[in-house]
Amino acid sequence: MGHFDGKVAIVTGAGRGIGREHALALARAGASVVVNDLGATLAGEGADATPAQQVVAEIESLGARAVANGANVADWDESEAMVRQAVDELGGLHILVNNAGITRDRMLVNMTEDEWDDVIAVHLKGHFAPTRHAAAYWRERVKAGEEVRGRVINTPSPSGVFGNVGQTNYGAAKAGLIGLSNVLAVEGARNNILSNVIMPVAYTRMTEELLGDAGQLLTAESVTPMVTYLCSEANTTTHGAFSAAGGRYAKVFTGLAQGWFAGKGATVTAEDIQAHYDEITKEEGYIVPQSTQDEIMTLLGLFA
Repeated sequence: MGHFDGKVAIVTGAGRGIGREHALALARAGASVVVNDLGATLAGEGADATPAQQVVAEIESLGARAVANGANVADWDESEAMVRQAVDELGGLHILVNNAGITRDRMLVNMTEDEWDDVIAVHLKGHFAPTRHAAAYWRERVKAGEEVRGRVINTPSPSGVFGNVGQTNYGAAKAGLIGLSNVLAVEGARNNILSNVIMPVAYTRMTEELLGDAGQLLTAESVTPMVTYLCSEANTTTHGAFSAAGGRYAKVFTGLAQGWFAGKGATVTAEDIQAHYDEITKEEGYIVPQSTQDEIMTLLGLFA
């Protein structure tokens, strides 16, 4: 089917929103996909297998292979079982896209201990646990003399870099993911594991109230080409941090006294990503016109 033939990917939080688009794009490009989604509410309550199963059905309709997984990614044993499911049912593991998350927003002075603990658990431990088990699997493959080309994408947020009112728990967890990914990039190099982060802004059920009507221009699928590229063999970048919103992509840097910023001259255009995306998937339709990009940035004040 495409560039990812023979590859197996796990995408967490893949039942809806950005995660769903990642799973579908990887499948279109030939990957087999473990579609993980607990099916909880935005606050992390309850469980429903339906969203993951629906995405599996969509992937199968494309002629690709997929299995549903309802693991709570913050649970150590369930995350380990999810990695085993990829290996046992789909034949291996090559890509891990950590995307699952919840929100429990409240001003710092009113935030409860449970609201802090639950968000930290799902976002920070929920990235760590699957990554740890995937990395252990890849290390064992290397020890067995196999060639490994692991790809891990973690999903921080602009909230963790620039801050956002009412998101002490969410912002702290998201900032921590950058540190997690950076350490994996260093430790994973010996086993040929590439580790990068993407900070998306997209209109999903998690952000619809925050972004308002203007946010509808920030489609989830316009984020995915960057992720697909970073997961591909075409990518050799590791230890990278990228922002993505409305078809505009940029590498993000940090300075000792400057905080985080999108580096001058470092913006990656939609056309750049589309060129790689076309090579990888032979799919068209994700590129966002420059006029729409400019409208989005003006309305939301992004990438100033």
